Amino acid sequence: MTERKFPTPPEADLPASVDDAIASRRSVRAFLPIPVPRDLVEHLLEVASRAPSGTNTQPWKVHVVTGEVQQALIRDLMAAHDDPDESDEREYEYYPTEWYEPYLGRRRKVGWDLYGLLGIEKGDKARMHHQHGLNYTFFGAPVGLFFSIDRKLNKGSWLDYGMFIENIMIAARGHGLHTCPQAALVNYHKVVRRHLKVPDDELLICGMALGYEDKSALVNTLQTDREPVAGFTRFHGW
Repeated sequence: MTERKFPTPPEADLPASVDDAIASRRSVRAFLPIPVPRDLVEHLLEVASRAPSGTNTQPWKVHVVTGEVQQALIRDLMAAHDDPDESDEREYEYYPTEWYEPYLGRRRKVGWDLYGLLGIEKGDKARMHHQHGLNYTFFGAPVGLFFSIDRKLNKGSWLDYGMFIENIMIAARGHGLHTCPQAALVNYHKVVRRHLKVPDDELLICGMALGYEDKSALVNTLQTDREPVAGFTRFHGW
């Protein structure tokens, strides 16, 4: 694949290495209204498509939204989010049905850290609802992506898909862009299907916001913890 050069806005931060691109990837929750060229998005997807997949099945199907299509989708997603009679319509369980340690503690901490940073107190349902609703605006990102998969494919293809999505996020960092992978964007999958004409035989996995980070936004100073290598690794034969 021939390396391509794209103009980088002065607001973007370019990683110095692959390690830096991976380490600097995080879920950005406020973006600048700087357009992302279509040819750059296509390039990111082309690079990401080199992700491994069992017997080269390449299970990914991507729907990219921007402009008027994105704004129309945002209006309907926000209307669903603000309607007390609407309920989440997720087609699969992303999280465990019963939380337990150490996962419960990690989940609680990131929630407390985020809301504490923003000054949202426990029990403030109105501000929590507003903050969650920002998911449905793509946090102001000019580009949204949705990922769907053939319903007949099995867990192995979902593993492959995760590597493809991660490739997009790392490739984006290589060009000074940031992302936010969003399970919330498919809570109202019927709304998404209607706008993007996603076939019924495809299941929507998640969405993603893509754009340039708003470095002045307080929410983007959030730093999540990671378990040290010794905490999740056992070396054998060393």
